[in-house]
Amino acid sequence: MYKAWLLVHPVRFLVALYAFLGILAFMIHFILLSTDRYNWLLDSAAPGAKKKAEIHSPMQPVRTMLG
Repeated sequence: MYKAWLLVHPVRFLVALYAFLGILAFMIHFILLSTDRYNWLLDSAAPGAKKKAEIHSPMQPVRTMLG
């Protein structure tokens, strides 16, 4: 295996690999954002979207000495 690293510089290889994976991740996210089903930025784009749930806490807020 060490002979493979003699042919390719490890730092250049890792930089190229990380650049490729970053571009691939952006491409996947932009493809998903272009669809109606998987677009998480627009609320109206979700099919069957209901009213957002409200958070109800059964506990009273804790009072501290500062406030």
